[in-house]
Amino acid sequence: MIYLVAATRPNFMKLAPICRALKARRLPMRLLHTGQHFDTTMSDVFFRDLGLPTPDHTLKAGGGSHAQQTAAVLVGAEADMIEHRPKVVVVVGDVTSTLAGALAASKLGIPVVHVESGLRSRDWTMPEEINRVLTDQLSDLLLTPSHDAHPNLLAEGIAPERIRFVGNVMIDSVHYALKRQTDALSRFGLEPKKYAIATLHRPANVDSAERLAETLDALEAIAQRLPTVFPVHPRTVARAESFGLSARLRETKGLRIMEPLGYDDFVTVMGNALLVATDSGGIQEETTALGIPCLTMRQGTERPITVTQGTNIVVGLDAALIAREVDAILDGRAKRGSVPEGWDGKTGERIADALEAFLAGDPPPKTAGPRA
Repeated sequence: MIYLVAATRPNFMKLAPICRALKARRLPMRLLHTGQHFDTTMSDVFFRDLGLPTPDHTLKAGGGSHAQQTAAVLVGAEADMIEHRPKVVVVVGDVTSTLAGALAASKLGIPVVHVESGLRSRDWTMPEEINRVLTDQLSDLLLTPSHDAHPNLLAEGIAPERIRFVGNVMIDSVHYALKRQTDALSRFGLEPKKYAIATLHRPANVDSAERLAETLDALEAIAQRLPTVFPVHPRTVARAESFGLSARLRETKGLRIMEPLGYDDFVTVMGNALLVATDSGGIQEETTALGIPCLTMRQGTERPITVTQGTNIVVGLDAALIAREVDAILDGRAKRGSVPEGWDGKTGERIADALEAFLAGDPPPKTAGPRA
């Protein structure tokens, strides 16, 4: 049995194509939802839109510190894995539950497969970077989304036979959603290519009053030039309230605040935007796949291929730089890119191929300890 660990909104997007491919091959699977994202707008709606199966088991690991979340997933996942003894555990992405799920499996001697291996930001202040590096060290099979991930893994001592390029599974979900575009534009009164969309939630941008104020300045630089819709992450709302910045958030001219969108609605709105501003890694990839200009409001990116080959520009929170880039896009001078290899909507199938080969013994697990 193949055991899949789901935790957050980006995880759901990556797991859905894998689940569809495994189901089509009638391969037995078990889906654990750790509950790291438990809000209906961040969890339930995504299961519905993405066609994910109902989780076989759900933990309550949401909220609390990183240590508390890690501990909750370790305890809950370990108990469930002991009861069901999967042949392999699949973790995706770089969230707290990814590392905790990989650690629980590794301690039990169950092989670990990491989807989206090898991405590196070199920024150790990001919890996600810690999760990525440690998860890759724990993994028996490392499935990479782009070829630039391979040198990172080799430099960290990962044996080449444990690494396999499969492409970007996130793009499978984008293609899936584009076939079912919603009426979101008419509901929200939006005209194609006449607006921007922004998503911001990372602690570095919202977890202090000073940084959140800078983030709002950066958003204002866009909204002054182009109507900007901003589906606000619950984390950002909470921080704005605690820092006394709620009025500033609501009253920024040109900035339209809305609740988080379901996946189908979001892809519809994003796919018709003139530009996207974000601190999300996945959205950097999605915009590159769709050829939409993306301004990344961080100091760097673990997805450099979206910059070197795609439509992404890293701008940080530099309002003046952001203003210049928006003006260039409005003047028809947007950065043009190309779609990387393997970002073709067929990665779920390649991951299923890799899992079948792994279970058949190619490549073998990294160690000779007790295995399920």
